[in-house]
Amino acid sequence: MILIEPSAEYSSQIASYRLEFLQSGESMDGTGGLRNFDNPLDWIAYSDSFKDLRTVSEGYVPSTQYIFVREDDRKIVGMIQIRHFLNDYLEKFGGHIGYSVAPSERRKGYAALMLKLTLPKCKLLGIKNVLITCNSDNEGSRKTILKNGGIYASTIYEPEENCNIERYWINLSDSVAN
Repeated sequence: MILIEPSAEYSSQIASYRLEFLQSGESMDGTGGLRNFDNPLDWIAYSDSFKDLRTVSEGYVPSTQYIFVREDDRKIVGMIQIRHFLNDYLEKFGGHIGYSVAPSERRKGYAALMLKLTLPKCKLLGIKNVLITCNSDNEGSRKTILKNGGIYASTIYEPEENCNIERYWINLSDSVAN
């Protein structure tokens, strides 16, 4: 399994990933707005614009987008996004990291591994404590966060989505590998 930034080489895989979520009717967490892009190349360019504070859309923070690729068949099985710092909304509801695993690839341990591989990248960005959130009814995401050292902080109601969000912190001590 490899964690890489999206590129044109993966455009057909990105389109397939998006389509699987659209057909399932599920949210595409950690995909940086992929739902809104019919053309994967446009989404890649949009994602790239978020790497630099000078080119980030108003109201957003810099972020780095990754795809999680199974090496033997080069299939994208997940996506994960690191937000370089938190604004007011992210501090309450979204956290530093958002992620998703393709519906057809769940229950294989991919989310936990993807998050584990992402934490050293957070440390390199200077993030000492990572905030990760999940919906209170998302047992899989909760287990993924806990498996990676998440410590429960609080539950908060998110009025726009009409749901309760659990907030967890992961301390990036020297034990997190670079």
